[in-house]
Amino acid sequence: MPKWLKRTGYVVLALFLLFNAMMASQAYYFTHFYPLSEQPANHTTLSGIAKWKALLFGMPFYKSQVVDSLTIPHQNITITTVDGQSLSAWWIPKDSALGTIIVFHGHGSNKSALIPEEKAFHSLGYQVLAVDFRAHGNSTGTVCTIGYKEAEDVHAAYTYVKAHTQQPIILYGISLGAATILQAMQQYAISPDKVILEMPFGTLQNAAEGKLRTMHIPTEPLATALTFWGGIEQGFWAFDVRPQYAAAAVHSPVLLQWGLQDQRVTQTETNTIFKNLASHNKIMVVYALSHHQSLLQNEPIKWQQTVSDFLYKQY
Repeated sequence: MPKWLKRTGYVVLALFLLFNAMMASQAYYFTHFYPLSEQPANHTTLSGIAKWKALLFGMPFYKSQVVDSLTIPHQNITITTVDGQSLSAWWIPKDSALGTIIVFHGHGSNKSALIPEEKAFHSLGYQVLAVDFRAHGNSTGTVCTIGYKEAEDVHAAYTYVKAHTQQPIILYGISLGAATILQAMQQYAISPDKVILEMPFGTLQNAAEGKLRTMHIPTEPLATALTFWGGIEQGFWAFDVRPQYAAAAVHSPVLLQWGLQDQRVTQTETNTIFKNLASHNKIMVVYALSHHQSLLQNEPIKWQQTVSDFLYKQY
């Protein structure tokens, strides 16, 4: 074999190994959240070698802090999952409630980020259970599997409410929360009375692609590598996490909402989820002025009218 060919082979191999080391490291940091107490004081002022290391191999994410600015009377409760995680939640009671709405936040967020939605649901006549996913907020754990194990969190919260009330149960989720609801309904065959989904991603690989798009980085082959390593590191095949196909297990009435300016979740993903929903009572509403954000806060009048119509309608 010619020396130049052998050297070229070594260079290609070295680049391949470096690329996969980078992707494995980036995937690790994207799926781990560290306690705020471990956050260094100067984490936002990296320079020199530290900045390049963070750019190429990632840097730690820290749990977002729960800020309890909810003025409605509520209780702090803990729900234990089958695999031993302790989920921190707010129970927001309501006299003569029409039912219970269980609220699930997005990736890297927590229950306090959805206080406007929680207050809106309460004002519409519902009691609310707002849950921190594992590794988020005040819940235990450090690992987020982007919907794979979090499906058990949805199941645990649903089981908790089912044991404490005979009233209707509605599941509400935004982004990761919405995608995980779809996963949980397929995996655990739970049957809420209604479901409200806002901006769920179609597959876990789509979620990686969406993250890269917001960073103005080409999606491939990075998204595939991130998906592969993220699953391998956590012991599951990440390419099988596909909420768009889990939608076929959903027979409850569904309201699917999406922002037209959303760069993280595409219209194709949203249309596929809507098409695959098995429900005979499904509605899709597009918010022309919104991106991947709180639809309530960005287009409040439209959100209030759409959601109240859906909740109050008898199916």
